Amino acid sequence: MATKQELLDQRYMRMARIWAENSYCKRRQVGALLVKNQMIISDGYNGTPSGFENNCEDDNNTSLPYVLHAEANAITKVARSNNSSAGATLYVTASPCIECAKLIIQSGIVRVVYGEEYRIRDGIELLQRAGIEVVYQPVE
Repeated sequence: MATKQELLDQRYMRMARIWAENSYCKRRQVGALLVKNQMIISDGYNGTPSGFENNCEDDNNTSLPYVLHAEANAITKVARSNNSSAGATLYVTASPCIECAKLIIQSGIVRVVYGEEYRIRDGIELLQRAGIEVVYQPVE
């Protein structure tokens, strides 16, 4: 029988997967939710910065260099609010890259739940090295 936390993790991951559908990226859609005290304090999905056209890939289907990851969007969005990400949990549909891992560490997030393994694990390894709880929760 699943614990209350496991059930919440499953639900928030399903919500992050739905949020990923907002992405205009064709190669991969990623969603993220920042949760603190069982409240969603921020959300994000991968895409271009505000004011840019909603094209994530070039003609060769390569991601454009200015595309933001879902985690970065959620973290920068909470930074513009009155909320704090210190002590929060980040739910993200794909494992964080090393650049996002650095943002996660610096923003005070204490727990990361992710739904898909990526072939490069340096982001996950950096989070673990920083003492952040990392949980693999496959998206159902």
